[in-house]
Amino acid sequence: MLLTKNQTSVGMLDKQETKTRALTNESSLAASRNAMATEDLHVYYGDNHAIKGVSLAFPENQVTALIGPSGCGKSTYLRALNRMNEEIDGCRMEGKILYDDININRKEIDLYRIRQEIGMVFQKPNPFSKSIYENIAFGLKRHGMRGKKELMERVEKSLRGAALWDEVKDDLNKSALSLSGGQQQRLCIARAIAMQPKVLLLDEPASALDPISTSKIEDLINELKEKYTIVIVTHNMQQAARVSDFTAFFYLGEVVEFKETTELFTNPSEKRTEDYISGNFG
Repeated sequence: MLLTKNQTSVGMLDKQETKTRALTNESSLAASRNAMATEDLHVYYGDNHAIKGVSLAFPENQVTALIGPSGCGKSTYLRALNRMNEEIDGCRMEGKILYDDININRKEIDLYRIRQEIGMVFQKPNPFSKSIYENIAFGLKRHGMRGKKELMERVEKSLRGAALWDEVKDDLNKSALSLSGGQQQRLCIARAIAMQPKVLLLDEPASALDPISTSKIEDLINELKEKYTIVIVTHNMQQAARVSDFTAFFYLGEVVEFKETTELFTNPSEKRTEDYISGNFG
C-alpha cells in the first residue's frame, strides 16, 4: 500500500476519494480492472498549458500506446503519471491521478514509493556507470535488501524478465556502458522491474535503437504485460499497432480519441485521428 510522507496509510486519506474510478475510456472493461487512471488532469509549465483536462483509464495487464505529433503532450502526460514533471521548475498539476484507488496527485504522497510502484524507462538508455550487477542491485540495496543470495536471485530474475540474462550472465561485473544500445535499454527495463512495480511507463523506448534491437524490445513488451500494466509513448504508429491493446491519440495537450488499438486504426471516429493515421495530418 502507498504511504504518505509521514507514513500514514493512504487508505486513511479522503475515503470518498478512494472510491472514485475513471471510467472515461471507450472500452467496456470494468473499472475494477483499471490499474491507473487520470481524471481532468492539467499540467502547466509556467503559463504554458501543456495538458488540458485529460481523463484516461489504463486496464490491468494491457499495453496502452500514446500517439500523436511531436509536441502534443504525450511525454508530458506520461511523466505526470508518476509525477516526474515536478522536478521541472515552474511545473504544476491539477486534477486526479488515480493509482490503487488513491489520488496520488497530493503533496503528502511519498514520491519515492510512487516511483517504486510506477516504474519508468526513458527514450535514451541511461544505465548507471556501474557494473551490470550493480545497476540492478543498487536500488534494491537502497530499499534495504542486503543478503547476497537474495540480491543475486533478484538480479537474475530481473535480467531474465528483460530477456537479457543469457547475454550477460557471465559478465555481471562488466560495465553496463560496454553493452550495446539495445542491451542497455533492456538493462534499464530490468532495473525498473527489479523494484517489482505494478505499472511500467515507457517513453519511446526503441526510438534510438536499430531494427533488430527494436524488435527485441517489442517482443519483450508483449511478454511483460503478463505481469505489468504498460503505458508506452511512441512516434511509430506501426509499433503502436504491433504492441498495444489500446491507443490514445493526443493533439495539442488533449486526447482526441481513445479506443482499442485495432478499432482506432481501422475505424477511427474522429477525422483528425483518421488524418493523422493516414499521413494527411498538419
